[in-house]
Amino acid sequence: MLSKNWWKAAGVRAVRTVAQTAAATLGVYVTLGEVDWWMLLSSAALAGVLSLLTSLAGLPELK
Repeated sequence: MLSKNWWKAAGVRAVRTVAQTAAATLGVYVTLGEVDWWMLLSSAALAGVLSLLTSLAGLPELK
């Protein structure tokens, strides 16, 4: 489960999740008129960690 292929697939998924979370959070902050970069980065980082933890349950990309 924690092979090189698993880390690659989980990493790609986590990077996508981080990017999506950052984009969504930035959109909200821009709408509010003020960007809190610390909150944006910490939210995106947390989403990446949670994505990796979720990947422990299994990745459909890997058989």
